[in-house]
Amino acid sequence: MAPANIYLDLTREFNAGRLRAIISSGQAAVLHRLAVMSKDGDWILQEDDEALDHVLRTLARHGARYRFGAPLDRRWLAGGWSAHFEFNQAGLRVRADFVTRPPRIALERLAKIWKEQENRAPPFVDAADLAALKKTNREKDYAVIGELARLMPDPTDQLIYSRSARDLAALTLRHPDLTRRLADARPLLNIISMGLAAVEEALDAERRSLIHANERRLRRYLKAAQEWSEAWPEISRNIAGKPLLEAHKILVARAERFLPFQAAEENHDG
Repeated sequence: MAPANIYLDLTREFNAGRLRAIISSGQAAVLHRLAVMSKDGDWILQEDDEALDHVLRTLARHGARYRFGAPLDRRWLAGGWSAHFEFNQAGLRVRADFVTRPPRIALERLAKIWKEQENRAPPFVDAADLAALKKTNREKDYAVIGELARLMPDPTDQLIYSRSARDLAALTLRHPDLTRRLADARPLLNIISMGLAAVEEALDAERRSLIHANERRLRRYLKAAQEWSEAWPEISRNIAGKPLLEAHKILVARAERFLPFQAAEENHDG
């Protein structure tokens, strides 16, 4: 019998009675059969008080505690912050991370994801949405994006996300008109005819550009969280050993002092 997956078990608990949580990131890669396992769980949550309260109470039953991050509160989650927890189960350290506004997923697309996942068990992001989430500053994620592109049934998605010069050349031969239409969205599609070496160089440059874009995004949040980071050691000591629901109230009260709901946009002037 296959071993239980605590992250799938948690997903079922989070979604008892209604859809509140969609699996993303590493566990989604496992469900797409691109990874054997992932040590963390990541979920996109419904941005409403009932969903957040249900998830928090579920975590409390497992004896979870907060890790550094924002409170599981829609005021911060609506600003793109994430909340992080961990607990131990049968000798396994379980890590659980949550967002309601995942990066690089437009709100219009996010609304469609919730509709698409309504009757899926387990609910997890599709290959194209996972590829968007994987545009991080980690080099290894770009290999995952390339493999995800090969799973995508829509040639539009394949052309947008493929990380292989050979795959792009083959797609262009099969879909020349579509490739031309998508070139504004992905400029390197303009140079497919220049050969594999040119496309590979463009793919490398594109990867670096995406990495830098995510680094800029993270800098915004790190800057906004500076006071919160400085206050965290004392806050962490204050909530240590307390039941999660009690710790949550303390965390929210402190975050209202030190953590802004929104991270300011980068100023590129000068």
